[in-house]
Amino acid sequence: MSFSDIMYPFEWLVAWIMYLWHGALTAIGLPEAGGWTWTLSIVGLVIVMRAALIPLFVKQIHASRKMQLIQPEMQKIQAKYKGKTDPDSRQKMTEETMALYKDSGTNPFSSCLPIFVQMPFFFGLFRVLNSLDEIGSGAKAGIGPITQQVAAQAESSSIFGAQLSAQFLGTGGGISVKVVTITLIILMSLTTFTTQYQLMRKNMPAAALEGPFAQQQKMMLYLFPIIFAVSGVYFPIGVLIYWFTTNVWTMCQQFYVIRRMPAPGSAAEKAMQDRRRKAGKSIDTPEETRERKHDAEMAQELEAKGVISGQRQQPTSKKRAKKKGGPPPKAGSSSAVDEDRPRTDN
Repeated sequence: MSFSDIMYPFEWLVAWIMYLWHGALTAIGLPEAGGWTWTLSIVGLVIVMRAALIPLFVKQIHASRKMQLIQPEMQKIQAKYKGKTDPDSRQKMTEETMALYKDSGTNPFSSCLPIFVQMPFFFGLFRVLNSLDEIGSGAKAGIGPITQQVAAQAESSSIFGAQLSAQFLGTGGGISVKVVTITLIILMSLTTFTTQYQLMRKNMPAAALEGPFAQQQKMMLYLFPIIFAVSGVYFPIGVLIYWFTTNVWTMCQQFYVIRRMPAPGSAAEKAMQDRRRKAGKSIDTPEETRERKHDAEMAQELEAKGVISGQRQQPTSKKRAKKKGGPPPKAGSSSAVDEDRPRTDN
């Protein structure tokens, strides 16, 4: 089975989704051969694809939360082998880290799942747009509803003077293609950087900003914009529109999650609590209550497996601390507040 045979079902599905969106947009009055009609059809393709991926995105959030729960155990492994550079120690560290991932049911690359799932459709769109001129000229058979007539119409459509099937390194299109391509690449890079930056700086606890998981996130922060800049010149403008639109979806989706369902111990959670305090609210929404319950269940599951420690230090009053010879609790802690509160009993 060739690569074309593998990709054909994705090309067929992409073609049908775009065609149906094009028909709906034409029905409400947009010009049939207009470039913006076909551009909005690509945007519609993104909406359908990303809506279908919402359940996977929810699983991705839960996987990220679980990664944060095992960060203390990760730090113990790192401390255990700190300064040891011999091959045996590095191998044992890797084995213990992989065993921790396996026991906790986590995957450090879980945050990339939505991207991997989208890739076949991304390349399907690339192949559809790249074949428009051949289908339109009759040199190649149509793809689903993209017949010779429809392909010729889509291939000739343009926005800001640049055809949707044109490429930066192509022979046609002139300066308009290059300007539109560069603009889209810059927008793609900015949206990707913003998404990763707000994830790292707002929705990750301080403990999660260290170790391999944090290094992976930092790598993605700077790597993806570079990938867009290098590879974007090879893709048709229609594919760049798809890429930019899905980046905007991801950025908005991430912003919603960080604001409404922040990770425990993160800066976003503290900011949400401050907003609640200023508004005089103190009760979690049902959505947040479900998330906290799920986080607690995950923690209990990992504790039961012995993956993470379930021991927690109990609060100690000032009097008990003095009797035991230990330091008094910090100001603002629950025990300190209880001890300093005036007693009303006789």
